[in-house]
Amino acid sequence: MAKAPVPGAVKTRLCPPFDLGQAARVAEAALADTLAAAVRADAPAPMLALDGPPGPWLPSSLRVVPQRGRGLDERIAAVLADADGPVLVIGMDTPQMTPRLLESAIGLLESPGIDAVLGPAVDGGWWAMGLRWPCPEAVLGVPMSVPFTGAAQRERLCLLGLRCAVLPVLRDVDRIEDAVAVAAEVPGSRFAAAVDACLTEGVGGARGRPVVAGTR
Repeated sequence: MAKAPVPGAVKTRLCPPFDLGQAARVAEAALADTLAAAVRADAPAPMLALDGPPGPWLPSSLRVVPQRGRGLDERIAAVLADADGPVLVIGMDTPQMTPRLLESAIGLLESPGIDAVLGPAVDGGWWAMGLRWPCPEAVLGVPMSVPFTGAAQRERLCLLGLRCAVLPVLRDVDRIEDAVAVAAEVPGSRFAAAVDACLTEGVGGARGRPVVAGTR
């Protein structure tokens, strides 16, 4: 699931030090790296539920459907409702995700005694959630984008009687500290290059790298 990288609509918490255009460039790079990992994974053909228009970052082999619903829980539930088998939902905020990590999550879903998988995020949310059988009720009403989203999602899965395996913890890219830390994890990636270029440019293209807490 992803938003199209349109300035002003994505990664606005990276501003400052970035401006809206730079934040959108970083978001586009994160999305491109995420989609590349999904396409390379040894798994059934992935699908992108997109909020906004497609762009050149979209792999030609990827099926695209528009997101439906108001809140994020409704949008995720719509994706689950359209699935006809095991489904793994990921976002665009963890460009350090690898094909092997996706394959591991899918493998767990196919393992005996596992009904669901959940990948916690450092900020208290989750970066991946998978179900052996599609179940929109697994997410409807779960509070999203709050520090306890991951805990609430885990509780919902347990209340439904689903046996849940926990995936490795990943760091979401929300703020500039996150962007710098994640870029350091994946040197040579499009995401790392975009973060470095925007930091070097400064706000609005002015030269000079801003000081970011935790980067010294």
